[in-house]
Amino acid sequence: MFKIARLFRFKRSNLLYLVISLAILLWCMSVGWAFNRALGANPTHTLAQLDPNRPTVEAGKELYVSTCAGCHVPIPAEVLPTETWQQLLENPQKHYGTSVPNMIRLTQVLIWDYLKTNSRPILLKGSPIPYYIEQSQYFTILHPRVEFNESITAKTCIGCHPGIPDFNYRTLSSQWEDAP
Repeated sequence: MFKIARLFRFKRSNLLYLVISLAILLWCMSVGWAFNRALGANPTHTLAQLDPNRPTVEAGKELYVSTCAGCHVPIPAEVLPTETWQQLLENPQKHYGTSVPNMIRLTQVLIWDYLKTNSRPILLKGSPIPYYIEQSQYFTILHPRVEFNESITAKTCIGCHPGIPDFNYRTLSSQWEDAP
């Protein structure tokens, strides 16, 4: 009889530990679910279903413009392929011979959200990743009637796009407004 009582107490304490463990597990799951809902994350979304105007993309765009404008004219995400932007963001300390100041991980993640949403993959599989604007097939496609006599840089854009201070590349200078 004594052995049965001891066994019963042992099982009762195990049951108590099990109940406490399950309660902690459920609490952790509910907190995780609440954070997931609060941050707007939804793992069932694919990239095609994500809204390109979601707050993280807009925040990423603002960070991109302010971070890049500190040193040069920020170019639109559409000009370079996604793979170029990924390489540039993965190594901000090696940004065309210099280092991007104040690039913390959160800034990188938000800027990446903007860039991957608005850029496109390399057109031809196996093509080299372009690291300069003039090497980008997208730049050439976006500028079909423009012939450049010199090397293309971010400063070159200012001559034809007067809206650059407002990150507006659609407004063109008068020489291009009525161009065929």
